[in-house]
Amino acid sequence: MSCRGQESNEGQNNPGTSSGAGISRREFLKIAGVAGAAVGMGAGLGGLLAACGKETATTTSGAATTQATTAATAAASTTTVSAAAEMGREIKVGVVMPKTGPLAAFGPADEWAAGVTAEVVKDGIILGDSKKHPVTFVLRDCQSDSNRAAQIAGDLINNDKVDILLGSVTPDVTNPAADQAEALGTPFMTSYAPWQAFVFGRGADLTKSFKWTYAHSMGTEQMGYSIIGAVDQIPNNKMVALITMNNPDGNAWLDDKFGTPVALRKYGYKLVATAQFNLGSEDFTKEIATFKKAGADVLIAAMQPPDFTNFWKQSMQQGFTPKIPSGGLGITMPPGVSGIGPQAVGLIIEHGWTRDYPYIDPLTGMNCPQLAERWEKDTGLQEQLSIGFLDKFAWTIDVLKRTKNPDDKETIVKAIKTTKMDSITGPIDFTAPIDADPTTTESFRPHPNVSKPVWTGAQWIKGTKFPVDAATVNNVLAPTVPTIPVVPYVYA
Repeated sequence: MSCRGQESNEGQNNPGTSSGAGISRREFLKIAGVAGAAVGMGAGLGGLLAACGKETATTTSGAATTQATTAATAAASTTTVSAAAEMGREIKVGVVMPKTGPLAAFGPADEWAAGVTAEVVKDGIILGDSKKHPVTFVLRDCQSDSNRAAQIAGDLINNDKVDILLGSVTPDVTNPAADQAEALGTPFMTSYAPWQAFVFGRGADLTKSFKWTYAHSMGTEQMGYSIIGAVDQIPNNKMVALITMNNPDGNAWLDDKFGTPVALRKYGYKLVATAQFNLGSEDFTKEIATFKKAGADVLIAAMQPPDFTNFWKQSMQQGFTPKIPSGGLGITMPPGVSGIGPQAVGLIIEHGWTRDYPYIDPLTGMNCPQLAERWEKDTGLQEQLSIGFLDKFAWTIDVLKRTKNPDDKETIVKAIKTTKMDSITGPIDFTAPIDADPTTTESFRPHPNVSKPVWTGAQWIKGTKFPVDAATVNNVLAPTVPTIPVVPYVYA
């Protein structure tokens, strides 16, 4: 088994630097320390380099270079391979991921998860055809750009001939890749992108399904429940201001019928001010003035890391000091709040995975505390929710094991549609009936192409080993996850 990572000259020629007030994207990525994170990037990845050690160079389309890296260290494999099994052809799994750009903080997790999976299945796996197949992951950097995500997805399908395509993180990455897979008849699986954007943002509705594309993804209503359930522990005027991006992800947060407003109404909150901005904005004076006038005690900021850093610094400079600041997306990750320093402590966030989750990874047999330790040892990075990306790779292996004929992509889709397994983000069950109301706290099956993970509310607290730690403070969607009480935000 191997995992392949692509280095592209385009990332060097497109630094994404913006002019104006605040910090630039290049400066943010320097602060976050993630701009160059990749398989084989250097000593900082420790065990991950051991997992993807020996390199041989091959070429792909254009000037880009692909490096094939072979797993060297075996984890405790859950795959039993018979020495007598007939050998089958190589199975290729393409991964569209943001290694650079404003979403770069999420990149190391896909690379790490691919490396861990490489260890487990390095000897191949027996598919439903009773043959032993080697499995290769081909990772490509979309540079956090939706157009490039579509291009890479097409290249992986048409040129690399992948059998399955994986997406990740946000609709900016997931949707264009999924659309290519749907158009080109290739099975597609993703996680961690709101199901509303995955479904509605691609022209479907609750009654219209896709043939080739599937998601184990949370909903913005789950994010809302996670945040507001935590916010509600502190007395406030129940008035909320919400700022998010002007894109499918942001639209999903604001969706009055299926998004965050559903959770606000359930808890008796009123959305009194909203703002959407274009990605890369450096000046938030207008939005801040709107929020100050609204008098909301609660802020929800669903923004990418560089944008939130600029917005929050400008908010404090301009006297916007909501009693309870909260948010999602970029500020759910340590690199996303590193740029604002001590003022990150006390921010309430929605969260998708911590070492406190009481689940076992079916791929490695490791529990969540063990995975957190493995991540920190391998990458040198702080534990973060993107460790949960491993669920997508475990799901992929589970699907392949049940695929009767890998040369017939219809059989791969059949295996996806009959998935029923446990993961480190909760059950993945595509056999369950579709929920009558996809917005309730009990809903985990909102659409034929979607199964939802569990989700929690958390708060950044002062850390011991690292500057901040994410502590779970609301488990309304995951009652078995332990919590601590919310503490009020304190302005310097």
